[in-house]
Amino acid sequence: MVQYARLQEAYLNQYRHELKKELGLKSIMQVPELKKIVINVGAGMAIANPKVIDTFAHELAAITGQVPVKTRAKKSISSFKLREGMVIGLMVTLRKRRMYEFLDRLVNVALPRVRDFQGLSPKAFDRQGNYSLGIKEQIIFPEINFDQVDVIHGMDITLVIRSESVAHSLALLEKFRFPIRKK
Repeated sequence: MVQYARLQEAYLNQYRHELKKELGLKSIMQVPELKKIVINVGAGMAIANPKVIDTFAHELAAITGQVPVKTRAKKSISSFKLREGMVIGLMVTLRKRRMYEFLDRLVNVALPRVRDFQGLSPKAFDRQGNYSLGIKEQIIFPEINFDQVDVIHGMDITLVIRSESVAHSLALLEKFRFPIRKK
């Protein structure tokens, strides 16, 4: 028997049907769906100190439950002392159960821990309906032990959503109780 995450089960059994009615869609296949979450950590400081990448990788693995992939420079840029092939970041792509578990922790645990949090911008959607947000400190996640952190760094999180429009994507994120500010 397949085990589902709490949000995934709610989406499959409840939110999909509610969204179909609310959006006036004819088929359940037209309902917006979260396909994947991509988390990217840029580590430009790794040029001067390559050991930082290992620390960032360990923290990102703790946050996501998945080993990150190292991203490398495509071109050499002498003014940044960057050589082609140097590791300059980390990336994780979450799908299915891990994706929903991460989203659940992001919405219910991590974002409320952000200092002076006013909600997320409603303008962060692209034309396809994907949502991107930046986090300035990795210490908002409970998996990170604040005493063991050497360097505070941020991360970019992109929610890839299959939908017909930005309005449909927004409706899906509202079902997941995503804290998007009202315009």
